[in-house]
This record gives sequence, structure tokens and C-alpha cells, in this order.
Amino acid sequence: MKEKDRDNPGIEEIINEKDSNLQKEKYNEYVKNMTPKNNVFLNCIKAFITGGSICLLGEIFCSIYKSMGNDDKLAGLYSTMTLIGISIILTGLNIYQKLGQFAGAGSIVPITGFANSVVSPAIEFQAEGDVFGVGCKIFSIAGPVILYGIFSSWILGMIYWIYTIFAK
Repeated sequence: MKEKDRDNPGIEEIINEKDSNLQKEKYNEYVKNMTPKNNVFLNCIKAFITGGSICLLGEIFCSIYKSMGNDDKLAGLYSTMTLIGISIILTGLNIYQKLGQFAGAGSIVPITGFANSVVSPAIEFQAEGDVFGVGCKIFSIAGPVILYGIFSSWILGMIYWIYTIFAK
């Protein structure tokens, strides 16, 4: 706790309190004092600007690739791959984590956030080896998203297939 909060209860004082009601009060006061104060409006602005900037960068790449003679579909694919590559490099340099701390959800909503969630565990567990470190942990965060995305698309595909059979 900070020096200026000497009047507020410390965790040792809370643990050593015998009266359970007084202990609950002191604990609630302790939690209130230790909980960081967030400016929700400022956090929303940061997320909006960061997420919008990432998307704007994607549009810039898309325009560059279109000007090189690619059609819309191919230019979109190239810009997506470029954003993923930039995200992987920034994650490896420990810059994307700082961006995430600054921007919050603004950095995880675009595809770059998904790339970061795949690469981060791989970098973290790299010391454990290629198989048990990178191979086992690379999809620890993104794996469920991929799994349920594929499973949901399979279910919807089956429903559509059955519908087309009976619609004839």
C-alpha cells in the first residue's frame, strides 16, 4: 500500500482481525482502496482510436495492393496477411502487449489481436522446446475459438445441406 494510505487497513491487519463483521468491513475498505480507478470514457476513446487505426492501416494496405493491379479479393487477402505478419513481429518484439495495455479491447478486436493471441503462448513457452512448448501451447488461447468456429460452420453446413435435399 502507498505511504499516504496509512489510515487504511493493511492485509495483515485484516487477517488478524478476530471479529468477522469488522474483518469484512476492513476487507471491503481495503479492496476499495486497492482497486485501480478507471476512466471508462478515456478507455473507450483509446480503444476506438487504436482499433480504428489498425483498420485504417488495413485499408491503406488494401489500397496499395489494389494499385499494384490486384483485384479486391486478392488485395484484401494480402492486406490481411500483412496485418497478421506485423502483429506477429510486434508480439515478438513485446510491443503488441504494450499496445494492448494502452488500448485494451481496441487492440484485440481486429485480426491482429487474434494473431497476437496465437503467437504469445508460443513465444512464452518456447524454452520448453518445439513439441512440448510451442506445439502444445500455441493454441491454448486461440484453440477454442478455432475449434468452435470450425464446429459451428460444420453444423451450419450440415443444416444447409439437409435443407437443400428437402427443398428440391
